[in-house]
Amino acid sequence: KINYKVREHSLAKIPALLVVGKKEAETHSVSIRRLGSDRQTVMPTAEALAALVDEATAPDIKRARSAN
Repeated sequence: KINYKVREHSLAKIPALLVVGKKEAETHSVSIRRLGSDRQTVMPTAEALAALVDEATAPDIKRARSAN
């Protein structure tokens, strides 16, 4: 069933798929799979969320924040 979801993710062109299974839940981490990549990256949940927020922030907002 998981392979079906990964394929569905690829066809829908969703940029990132975050997976939390039993192992990730125990270690407070998340597995991230990027569109167009067969690799998965596992990182702490807080770090993953910070990276995704940074990635989703528009460049002009980043410039405005750094200017303050």
